[in-house]
Amino acid sequence: MSKYPAPKFSSALLHPKYWGVWFGFGFLFAIVTLLPYKVTYKLGRSLGLLGLKLGKSRAHVARRNLELAFPEMESSEREAIIVENFKNSGLAIFETAMAWVWPDWRVEKHFSYENKQHILDLAEEGRGVLVVCVHALNLELTARAFTSFAPGYGVYRPHNNPAYDFIQHWGRTNNGNQMIDRKDVKGMLRVLRKGERLWYMPDHDYNRNKSVFVPFFAVPDACTTVGSDILISASKCAVVTASGFRTYNNYHLQIDNDISDQFPKKDPVGVATVMNKAVERVILRCIPQWMWLHKRFKTMEDPNVKKGIRYD
Repeated sequence: MSKYPAPKFSSALLHPKYWGVWFGFGFLFAIVTLLPYKVTYKLGRSLGLLGLKLGKSRAHVARRNLELAFPEMESSEREAIIVENFKNSGLAIFETAMAWVWPDWRVEKHFSYENKQHILDLAEEGRGVLVVCVHALNLELTARAFTSFAPGYGVYRPHNNPAYDFIQHWGRTNNGNQMIDRKDVKGMLRVLRKGERLWYMPDHDYNRNKSVFVPFFAVPDACTTVGSDILISASKCAVVTASGFRTYNNYHLQIDNDISDQFPKKDPVGVATVMNKAVERVILRCIPQWMWLHKRFKTMEDPNVKKGIRYD
C-alpha cells in the first residue's frame, strides 16, 4: 500500500527559528485539553470576529464568492453568512487542535452519526470508497471522527515549514488515518482497488492544469479538477459524500449513499458536473461552515483573461 512517509524528527527542528511553531501548537493543545468546550468555542469565535475586522481582503473574497454563487440572495443574508463564516474560521483553529489531541471519548461526546453502517457494508464487500468531503472549516475534526469506525487515507500536501509539517502529519495520523501524497495518483488508485477509503475534496479551484470548466452553483464555468474522473473510472470505486457540520457544541457526521452509478464513463466534463452537484448538496447543509475565504472562482476558462479578475 502506498502512503506518504512520516516526516522524521531531528534536532534541527528545535532551532530557534521554529520555536514560534512549537509554542503556538503547544499553546493551542493546552487550551483545548484544559478548557471546557464552551470556553474554547467562545474563544475561537471571538478570534474569528477579530479576523473579520483585520482581514478586509478576505472578507472581500468571501463576499464575492457568495455574490457569484448566490446572485439572488439578499445582500443582508450574505453579510450575515460572512460574519458567521469568520467566526467559524476562528473556531476552526481550535477544532484542528481538538482533532489532533483530544482522546477518543471526548470526540465521541460531541459527535452523532448518520448512516455509518453504509461505509462498513461497503468495506465488507471489499469495495474501495472515494469519501467525498468538502472544505468545511471543521474538516480536521470530521476526519478524526471517521477513525472511530472507518479510518482511511487522506490526500496530503506537505507544509513548507518542516516543524509545522512534522506536527501536522503527526496530528492527522496518530489516531488511525494515513496520508498519501497529493501527486501520487497511482497510489490513490491502489488504495481504492484494495478496498480502502480515500478522503477526497474536489470543491476548490486547483488551477487550470488537469481541470475542466463546469457549473458550480450559479457560476457556469468554475474551474474543476478532472481527478474525479480518473479515480472513479480507473478504480470502479463507490462514491460517498459525507459532512460533519456543527450545531453549537454538537457535530453531526452524515454519510450519504453510494452515488457511483450517477457518473458517466470516460467523460471528464460529465463526471465533474455530477461531482459539483453532489458537492453543492453537501455545502447547502450549512453554508456558513464552508471555506468561502478561498478564491473558488479565480481561474478563468479563457487563458487570456487575468486570473482572479472576478475578485478585482
